[in-house]
Amino acid sequence: MIDARPTLLRFTIVLMLSFVCVTFPAWADGQAGVDAYKRGDYATALREWRPLAEKGDAGAQFYLGTLYAFGRGVPQDYATARQWFEQAAAQGDVRAQNNLGTLYRDGQGGPQDYTKARQWFENAAAQGVAEPQYNLGLLYVGGQGGPQDHTKARQWFENAAAQGHAGAQYNLGVLYDFEKGVPQDFATARQWYEKAAAQGHAGAQNNLGGLYEFGHGVTQDYGRAYMWYSVAADDSTGDAQKDVAAVNRDEIAGRMTSAQIAEAKKLAREWKRLKK
Repeated sequence: MIDARPTLLRFTIVLMLSFVCVTFPAWADGQAGVDAYKRGDYATALREWRPLAEKGDAGAQFYLGTLYAFGRGVPQDYATARQWFEQAAAQGDVRAQNNLGTLYRDGQGGPQDYTKARQWFENAAAQGVAEPQYNLGLLYVGGQGGPQDHTKARQWFENAAAQGHAGAQYNLGVLYDFEKGVPQDFATARQWYEKAAAQGHAGAQNNLGGLYEFGHGVTQDYGRAYMWYSVAADDSTGDAQKDVAAVNRDEIAGRMTSAQIAEAKKLAREWKRLKK
């Protein structure tokens, strides 16, 4: 049977790399900078961390790179951020390795270089951290810095997904939904989408709606489809995702009765209430 789903209104792999956010493990030498950063005093954090970074402290080098990458207390400067991340990454700082890979991938602060991006993500991913594992999976999906390989992408997504990474869970769902490197398996796709959807991932919520709309891996249920489209449209943080989900919600509403729509809206409200 021909799949009549409007695939342009479905999300596929989200090719969005992400930075590792600032975290503060126990660190006596840099604690004054940590305290200043937490209260938004980035200038003081900069003064505290720079001497440590210049002496070779990897943590301080990472944090300085972060200040420059996000323009906190200094003008945003990806080139300087890259320099500090490189010094910390060379010492094995997994956060710096991931962020350096992101800068190389996006061509920020210097030439775009997918090969170096992949190398840094591999170094970081080997340390068992979810974010670089997810980012490495994306490069394998896009064939950037090496051959496209959905099997390796799946393996890295699985590693990150097992740690609760919503983006990896969503992209695993996509691989099974659209038969990318694995046999098509709507039931498995649904399971991964549900995990990501529970964390508020709008793409997963939208694609769950699609499974229910067309009865793939589930009993066809327009009410559930409307519910998931509605949740995605309301909770999305990205305009494109919100627009796609809203279009899907409004389109399926044309095939539902007023009573069915009212019940679907009730389901959406209840789901949101339980997730608060």
